[in-house]
Amino acid sequence: MANFSFSPSDSSIFILTGIPGLEADHIWISIPFSAFYILGLLGNFTVLFVVGKEQTLHKPMYLLLCMLALSDITTSTSFVPKALCIFWFNLKSITVKSCLTQMFFFYAFSTMHSAVLVTMAFDRYIAICNPLRYATILTNARIAKLGLVGLTRAVLFILPMPLLLSRQPFCANRIIPHTYCDHIAVAKVSCGDITASRVYGLLMAFVIIGFDLTLIGLSYGLIIRTLLRISSKEANQKALNTCTAHICALMTSYPLGLLSSLSHRFGQGITPHVHILLSNLHYLIPPMLNPIIYGINTKDLRDKVVKYICRMYSPRGT
Repeated sequence: MANFSFSPSDSSIFILTGIPGLEADHIWISIPFSAFYILGLLGNFTVLFVVGKEQTLHKPMYLLLCMLALSDITTSTSFVPKALCIFWFNLKSITVKSCLTQMFFFYAFSTMHSAVLVTMAFDRYIAICNPLRYATILTNARIAKLGLVGLTRAVLFILPMPLLLSRQPFCANRIIPHTYCDHIAVAKVSCGDITASRVYGLLMAFVIIGFDLTLIGLSYGLIIRTLLRISSKEANQKALNTCTAHICALMTSYPLGLLSSLSHRFGQGITPHVHILLSNLHYLIPPMLNPIIYGINTKDLRDKVVKYICRMYSPRGT
């Protein structure tokens, strides 16, 4: 766990309000929150279990899928349990240290999630544009190294965010109108100059998302160029089908994330509860949908999952 240095006010606490303006409906809101979270955990742990058990799935594509599942699990778990404590038990207090630690892991895991999506785009590019060298270029060891690079990037880029805030003096009014320790929401509680934190947070949002989207766009640009050179419609369709799951995963992750980030920073006319709901849904919906998307669109994985489900419910000894 990251060990941050703190000012003498370690014993101070923040108050997470949950969803401002909808406090009376927290119990009802908790129903879809907990349902999305549980379904996400169930689906992603199923992916990890099936890929781990089946030797035939120990391939780069499925290793990437396991990385995506892990990033989905860790990102949602970094904030949902605390949000449910607020909704169910009105446990709104959180120490400064715990808040900044949650912030670090939350943003680091979500940054890792984006890195995995980029690596998946590279995987699809090699599979379609250079299929004869796929096995030699994308080995399991190389995928693991790319995952380590993504994790290192996440730690190095995100660590300054809580460190900058840990040096700030916080006001007597320590109320954070959010379900988790959002970076800009915590920064607004400070009585000091938060220009550096604001600039760094905005810079990281645009650098990480902008850089990752550029690489993904470049990969798909090269894929489209290759497909245009293929005269066979059947071959074109087959190649496109291999990208369907990844494209769906991109559509569940980036558009909602960009909308949430931009509305939180520039949507002054939008009511606070809309900001908070968008932000939470951005990190709840993809973990729930990604296992379904890949389960439906990936035949080998779907067949193995069905096999384990049938084995679970079939009578013993048959």
